[in-house]
Amino acid sequence: MKKFIETLKNCWKVEDLRIRLLITILFVAIYRFGSFVVLPGVNPANLEKLQQQTAGGLMSLLDMFSGGAFSNASIFALGIMPYISASIVMQLVAIAVPSFQKMQREGESGRKKIMQYTRYLTVAILLFQAPSYLMNLKMQSPGALATGLSWTEFMIPATIILAAGSMFILWLGERITDKGVGNGISLIIMIGIIARLPQSFVQEVGSRFTAITGGGLVMFIAEILILYAVVCAAILLVQGTRKVPVQYAKKLVGNTQVAGARQYIPLKLFAANVMPIIFAQALMFIPLAIVQYSSDNLGWFARSLLDNRSVLYNVVYVLLIVAFTYFYTAITLNPTQMAEDMKRNNGFIPGVKPGKPTADYIEEIMSRLTLPGSLFIAFIAIMPALAGLLNVQQGFSQFFGGTSLLILVGVVIDTLQQIESHLMMRHYDGLLNSGRTRPQNGVSAY
Repeated sequence: MKKFIETLKNCWKVEDLRIRLLITILFVAIYRFGSFVVLPGVNPANLEKLQQQTAGGLMSLLDMFSGGAFSNASIFALGIMPYISASIVMQLVAIAVPSFQKMQREGESGRKKIMQYTRYLTVAILLFQAPSYLMNLKMQSPGALATGLSWTEFMIPATIILAAGSMFILWLGERITDKGVGNGISLIIMIGIIARLPQSFVQEVGSRFTAITGGGLVMFIAEILILYAVVCAAILLVQGTRKVPVQYAKKLVGNTQVAGARQYIPLKLFAANVMPIIFAQALMFIPLAIVQYSSDNLGWFARSLLDNRSVLYNVVYVLLIVAFTYFYTAITLNPTQMAEDMKRNNGFIPGVKPGKPTADYIEEIMSRLTLPGSLFIAFIAIMPALAGLLNVQQGFSQFFGGTSLLILVGVVIDTLQQIESHLMMRHYDGLLNSGRTRPQNGVSAY
């Protein structure tokens, strides 16, 4: 505790860091304030059905990522997720389309062009999602609309406000990145997620200590221990970009030759990072978009796909994560190019000839690493559903794994590293006992 207080004092002493932290806090406060500003023409007292709809299933995830703005019918109801969806699409386009590949190689100018296209795509997504959200609001809480206001008079300005609200959040995130501390977009997502933690924690404690059966204090302690273990696993995944030792690689491919202890191959344990979970989660939202306006008399299959604790949902989710891990690894890692780069830089793998044999060797290792890596990612992703087997409340179980936990861990590590760098430049001790966080390539969530 003394170390932590001393670090806070050091942060305040560094003028540049102090200003950045204050700017970050100010912009985050603006974002949280906007999450409670209700759309004009909506009566917040009549939103009970909308809030019940977002209490469980996939709707609860949408509400969590928006920091509760979705269920509040706020001007920030759509949150930053449309921009994230647009970014994912542009990443895939930049990999698959030659013209965008060329644009990426142009450096800063190419990056600015891609960012501009991403913003255009975000606006297009918003103009589709905003009317969908308003139609759902009308169906779930028809009494929430102000009397004397026609649907057309409400629909058009509300759509513009929702789209402008999301773009304003994007602007806030970019300003945090430029003027504050950490990756602004990732930080906003993290704040939205963590805003639900105190309420979820209190509800979980209350449910454990008021339940007639279920273990009470013992089960709650078990939950905390499991949560701690899952957080450690998430940290391993987020920072799991270590290079693979040649000895382990040779065991994977059955080669009996063993190289020196300090020799490595240019592969990562989790090459795809958290992208497979993000892609899979985006696809799992498609059934929600199709059936959320349908009749309540849904079949078993549709109901299962809308319940993120059902067996069918999690089986499909795991299969998608494994498939996307192979897909994303295949399109981002080119064994032939890696072998050529090694040869060009006078590098080699002991016992393996340069050129095609090295490429084949790397490809074989990569295929052996991808399966266990994808299964580990899938295990983290379905932990909220497994927590449900212990009767953990829906809201609190979301912190046991999945995209939310990985975003929290990744953003915290990334932000700590930036604060660390400011402190180390001024010759102050860092935030950890070692005085330095371990560098990692992977997760500022987006």
